[in-house]
Amino acid sequence: MPGMGGRMSTVIKAKINKLLDRAEDPSETLEYSYQKQMELLQNVKKGIADVVTSKKRLQLQQQKLEQQVVKLDTQARQALASGREDLARTALERKQFAQTELQTLDQQVAELEQQQQGLIDKEQKLRSKLEQFRTKKEVIKAQYSAAEAQVKISEAANGVGEQMADLGLAIQRAEDKTETMRARASAVEELEAAGTFDDLTQLGGGEDDIDRQLRELTSGAQVDDELAKMKAELGSGGGDSPALEEGDKEGSA
Repeated sequence: MPGMGGRMSTVIKAKINKLLDRAEDPSETLEYSYQKQMELLQNVKKGIADVVTSKKRLQLQQQKLEQQVVKLDTQARQALASGREDLARTALERKQFAQTELQTLDQQVAELEQQQQGLIDKEQKLRSKLEQFRTKKEVIKAQYSAAEAQVKISEAANGVGEQMADLGLAIQRAEDKTETMRARASAVEELEAAGTFDDLTQLGGGEDDIDRQLRELTSGAQVDDELAKMKAELGSGGGDSPALEEGDKEGSA
C-alpha cells in the first residue's frame, strides 16, 4: 500500500526530527557555524596570499624581461655601430620576443590584481558578516541560557507547587478528621447529659427512662392508696388498735 508507506516514512522522519531537536544544543550549533565561517574566512585569506605570491613571481619576471629588453636594445645599437647588422637584427628579434612576453606578463599580473582585489572585497564582506554573526551568536546564546534557566526555575517552582498542593490536601484531610472527631465527642457529651446512655453494669439494663418514670409513678400511687385505706380504717373505730394487739397476741400464742 503506497499510502501506508508514505505515512510511515513521514512518521519516522517526524520522530527523527523530534529526537534531533531534543539532542541539538543551540549554543553548540552556533559555535559550529561560527567555526565554519571562520574556516571560510581563513581560506579566503589563504587565497589572497596565494594570488599575491603568484603576482610577485610574475612581477619578478617582468623586471627581468624589462632589464633584458634594455640590454638587447643596447646590444643591437652596439652591433649596428660596429657594422654587425646581423647581430643587431638578432638582438632586436630577441628584444621583440621579450617585449611580447612582457605584455603577456602584464596581462597576467593585471588579472591577478583583479583576483586579489576581488578576494580582498570578499574577505572584508565576510569579515563584516562574521563580526555581525559573532555578536548575534553571543546574544542568542545569552538569551538561550536565560530561557533555559527560566525553564528550570519554572519546573522547580511547579514541583514545589505540586508538593504544596499535596501538603494542602493532607492538611485539609487532617482538619476534616479533627472536625469529625470533635463533632462526635460533642454528640456523645450531649447524649450523655440527656441521660440517653444507661449504666449497663446495673441489673435490668433493659429498662429505659420512660419505664423507670412509669414504675416510680405506679409505685407512688399504690403507696398513697394503701395509706389512704389505712387512715379510713383507723378513722372508722377506736378499737382498731386493740384488735390489732389481740390479733398479735393470737398470733404469738
